Amino acid sequence: MYFKDRSEAAEKLSKLIVPKYRYENCAVVALSDGAVVIASHLAMQLHCALMMLLTEEIELPGEHMTIGGIDQSGLFTYDGMYSAGQIEEFVGEFHGAIEQQKMEKLHEMNRLLGGSGIIDPHLLRYHNVILVSDGLASGISLDSAAAYLKPFKLEKLIIATPIASVPAVDKMHLTTDEIYCLSVVDNFLGVNHYYDNNKLPPHEEIVETIKNIVLKWQ
Repeated sequence: MYFKDRSEAAEKLSKLIVPKYRYENCAVVALSDGAVVIASHLAMQLHCALMMLLTEEIELPGEHMTIGGIDQSGLFTYDGMYSAGQIEEFVGEFHGAIEQQKMEKLHEMNRLLGGSGIIDPHLLRYHNVILVSDGLASGISLDSAAAYLKPFKLEKLIIATPIASVPAVDKMHLTTDEIYCLSVVDNFLGVNHYYDNNKLPPHEEIVETIKNIVLKWQ
């Protein structure tokens, strides 16, 4: 499935999610700038808070393999596809490079977020949290987000994404309570491939959307 842009994808997801959760306690958490474009449509119609939780993949040097993901708080989550023995081997061989990547990724996320990405536990606790992506290639970001949100005693963790790979959907079933995914693809070619128009608002405008979402409630 292809979309004209992220707004079209948001409209399709909204038709599935909003009727069910319009009168429930909800919060919407976006996983990227592109996800905010989609998530803002949901938050406006559900009359709920909008937040951003950034995650980055950590790769093994020269191996083209992702060992896990780190979120904006510094919480690192190993990819569950690896055994404890494999992880121990990777860490033994690449410890310095992994730690360096963590520091670099965390610095970049904090630079992008400023104060806009702080997650308020009071707006999440006992709420239905809708985690929004504009496309999931591997599910690593989902693992990281779920680990970050786990202590907040959520009512439900719901994933909403227009497009996802088969491995990402497998992770959704393991980490979330409810799934809204418009299209599952075998050979995921990158998020932007599935949108005809990939132009996004400037990051500063994305931040303002998050801060002022209450003014846009419909």
